[in-house]
Amino acid sequence: MNYIAPPRSDGTNHRGRQKQPWPKDRLFRILSVDGGGIRGIFPAAYLAEIENRFLNGKAITSHFDMIAGTSTGGIVALGLAHGMTAKQVLEIYTERGDTIFPAPKGLGGLMKSVRFLTKPKHDQRILKDELLRIFGGKVLNDASTRLVIPTFEAVHGEPYIYKTPHHPDYQSDRHKTFVDAALHTTAAPAYFAAVDNNGHIMIDGGVWANNPVMNALVDVIACYDVPLENIRILSLGTGEEVLNLKQSQLTGGINGWGISVGVPPLFKMASRAQSKNAIGQAGLLVQRRNIVRIDVDERDQQIALDNVAQSKKELPRLARNTAESTGQLIDAMFLQDEADLFVPSLMKSTASNRGA
Repeated sequence: MNYIAPPRSDGTNHRGRQKQPWPKDRLFRILSVDGGGIRGIFPAAYLAEIENRFLNGKAITSHFDMIAGTSTGGIVALGLAHGMTAKQVLEIYTERGDTIFPAPKGLGGLMKSVRFLTKPKHDQRILKDELLRIFGGKVLNDASTRLVIPTFEAVHGEPYIYKTPHHPDYQSDRHKTFVDAALHTTAAPAYFAAVDNNGHIMIDGGVWANNPVMNALVDVIACYDVPLENIRILSLGTGEEVLNLKQSQLTGGINGWGISVGVPPLFKMASRAQSKNAIGQAGLLVQRRNIVRIDVDERDQQIALDNVAQSKKELPRLARNTAESTGQLIDAMFLQDEADLFVPSLMKSTASNRGA
């Protein structure tokens, strides 16, 4: 029998965090990036446009105190925390997307589509090789900014969030590699296999936190003595599908709600609701005017998570247009000064060693 690790939540600190000091006159700026497969092209391209227009091509990372990312947003977050510019992160998608998400062709493509009914659609080993090429053996302790990367642990059925050691209590992930964190948060059910993590089985964080804005905000509130009105959030989406439920779904039985080739309707609806609720909750805490939400306009048919050709064709153009209309606001709210250099926290002798 394979080893099953105890729940990560067994080590959760229930006594409350000791808040770390934060300068009263200094903003705390959060960048949050949603999941969405190859549609990660949009947030990466948008940030690249902002870098080009307002930062002379320099990395935008130094203007944020924390970056949260789920699934493909986790790759964007990790890339930025690796020291890459958004343009370099975008090149991961535009240059290697076809390798990670190969389009079905001919008889082989037909066989792959049939196999998709019982096996993951894409080969996770290819993604891992690409991540190793980009990140090597880098660990979260080496990140250039604070990170919050949601994933999900399937054995015990509970959220599992990777965090840099930006609080003395957060030590368990200090030596977790960027590659592992990325593989775990992107293990989208049906598209990639779940990943064994020393007795925990990891699945894409998008199943519960596709928009990680509240994961980041709650972490900031718990860890730092920062006034809520001094928090600013830039939240980047990857596109939503117009909610257009059929009459049979509203009045019928399981037909139409169950498993389908692609993303099931229930998951689409749950993901949309989670995202809008997260933005709403964050707005109640820090005031909605302190949050900027940037997303692709809703469409009747969302671009598939692995449709590289359509994403490369449409999303960079949409990102340019969006940066043209919103760039001045982003400059004013987030780019007027740089964040202080991030220095990982050391564990106190009395602190919990869990980062839940």
